[in-house]
Formats: sequence, C-alpha cells, structure tokens
Amino acid sequence: MTRKKQIILPIVIILIGAILFVVFKNMKKPPEEKPEVENIPIVAVEEVTVSPMTLKVESYGIVLPKYETEMVAQVSGQIVELSPVFIRGGFVKKGQLLARIDPNDYQAALIDAEANMASAKASLEKERAQGKVAESEWKSITDTSPTELSLRKPQLAQEIARVKSAQASILRAKRNLERTEIRAPYDSMIESRMIGLGSFVGTGTKVGKLLGTGVAQIRLPVADSQLQFLDGNGVNSTVLLEGTYSGATKEWTAKINRSEGVIDTTSRMSYLVAEIQDPYLLSSHSENTLPLRFGSYVNAHIIGQSLTQATSVPRYLVKNGRVAILDEESTLHFAVVDIVRQEGSNVIISSGLKSGDRMIVSALDYPIDGMKLALPTNKSELEEKSDADETQIASVKD
Repeated sequence: MTRKKQIILPIVIILIGAILFVVFKNMKKPPEEKPEVENIPIVAVEEVTVSPMTLKVESYGIVLPKYETEMVAQVSGQIVELSPVFIRGGFVKKGQLLARIDPNDYQAALIDAEANMASAKASLEKERAQGKVAESEWKSITDTSPTELSLRKPQLAQEIARVKSAQASILRAKRNLERTEIRAPYDSMIESRMIGLGSFVGTGTKVGKLLGTGVAQIRLPVADSQLQFLDGNGVNSTVLLEGTYSGATKEWTAKINRSEGVIDTTSRMSYLVAEIQDPYLLSSHSENTLPLRFGSYVNAHIIGQSLTQATSVPRYLVKNGRVAILDEESTLHFAVVDIVRQEGSNVIISSGLKSGDRMIVSALDYPIDGMKLALPTNKSELEEKSDADETQIASVKD
C-alpha cells in the first residue's frame, strides 16, 4: 500500500501542475500592437533672403581742425586795441582785425624812411645833372674819350644805391607798420588769447591760437585686413559720422581725403583721414544740418564695396564652408558657400545661397546629407524643439 502511494502521488502532482500551466497559459493576454512611428528629426528653418548689399568698415576718431595757428607778435609795442570777437570761442573771418600794437613809432619810422627817399632822389637828380655838365665840359676841352671818373659815374652809382636803400627802408617801415595790426590768416575760431589791452609784447610773443573753421578732419584707424573691402583702399570713400549733439545721437557726412600710408607701430592700424567741409555751418552751402564741434568723439561707418547678391548668416550655422538646407523633398542638403567677411556673430555670404532657400537653424545630432527631416506641425512642437536646440548649443559652447 505504501509503495502504491509513493508511485501515485508524484503522478498526481505532475498532472495538477500540467493542468495549472494550461489554465494560466490560456489566461495570458497577448500584447497590444502599437502603430509604427517614424523617428524623423524635426527641425526649424528660416527662409534665406538674398539682395544687393554695401559693405561698411567701422572706425572711430576725434574731430580736429585741419589748420591751426599759434599767432605771435612780429613787432614790439603796447596793445592799444582788441577786437570784441578776439575771445575764446569767437568766430573771425579771414583778414579781420584781432588786435593792434601802438603804431606811432612805426609811422614815424615810415615818415623818416620817406624823407630819406626824397633826399636820395634829389641827390641822384643832382648827380645826373653834374655828370652831364662834366661830359659837356670834357668835350669842349679835348676830343679824347673821358674817363668814368671824369663823367662822375662812380658818384652817380653811389646815389642810385642810396635811392635803392631808401626804397628798402620804406618797404621795411611799411611792413612793420602793417604788422602792428594782428589779423586772422583765415576763417577761424579763437581757441585762446594770451594778451590783454595795454599789455606790452615783444617780437615773438605769443598772442593767441586759432582753429581753422573751413575744414575739419578725423583720423580713422582701420585694420589692414579691412582695407580690402574699400574701393581704392578707402580714398574718396563716403563716411557716415555718428556722434552726440545736445544729448541726442546725430549723423554727419564726410569724405576720405587721403591715407597716411603707414602702419602705426603701436596699434598696428592704418589711418585714413576724413574731411568735412564747414563743420560749424558758417557758410550757406554746407551739406550738413548740424554743426560738428572740434573735440567731438564720433563713430565712423566707411562705405565700402557693393555686392550684387549677398546675405548675412549667423556664423555658427556655417561649418566647413557649408550651410545645411532643407530642400523641397524635406531632405537635408549641404550648400557650399563663399564667405566674403565676418561681421561680429554673422558672416556675409556672396554665393551658394539663393532667395527662398530654407536654412536649418536648429541643431542636429548627426547630420547626414540626404537624411529625411520634418518641420514642426504645431507651435508647441516648435517651441519644444527650439528649447532643446538652445540647451544643446549652450552645452556645446560650455
């Protein structure tokens, strides 16, 4: 009996296990089938606009007068007259009287020189008459040729020399008398005055300093590599000057007159000199509408070469001279571009892109030419993609 139980019990356990296995197997549900989803990268694009473009070279400088003069007294004497406009900041015209040195001594010197001139002329006429008398007497005495001494020619030459000396004295006296009047050599503004009414000045004493108002100039430093973008290395180029006037930003137009032709040993810059006519608007034919004051700091935009077709693209979108484009079949295509120059965070491209091209502006992990791409279907998807790209770009930069 015991032996039968030992044989039957394992068989029963196996049968029960088999029955339970079948039951549990039939109770198991098959996994739900999910629709297949294509894992196509979603990208953001911007449409390219190609148009004519004029290149500009940026610079800066200080407005200074083209001509400035330190005036000195050329004769000595007391200042007896000062012009009301001979003050700091006063504007004067060419030839306008600024100050007068006491002219009495120089008028007396002129009168004395004129008197000496009259005396010398009288002596010359007398000597000429005596020479003619001597020649006539010599001929009445003998037929031989008279000597120069007999005809009083040495005496005549001496009197002629006296007349010329008297003429020189008159010219010198007139010149000194004219120098008692200190006049402006050109249209100018008074920067400083160093004399006062009644003060005594000697020859060479500084009287004042004038700044020419006819032309202002600005030295503009330009990197040597930037000269290639200017026609004729910048000479005769138009310059837009931007500065502050009465607390507001204003613009003036100037023109590059010349290049200094050397590279500064300290800054390693080339210098172009821009000129602006009539900076203080003192004449009626000025091109500008606001005065440009000496000493003003200005930013300069030098107008350079013109490109018939060009566009500006963020620099990070150009890799190995190529830009990623989404073509009409929604596949990635790399366009080979020609970079003309770099401007800050952008680059100027002259060829390789055309208007209407869809430039990919979002980041791709593994971009492959010809790979399938998709555009965002709604706003939220676009925002999620943009946030992810910005995070990825920031992590790459870090």
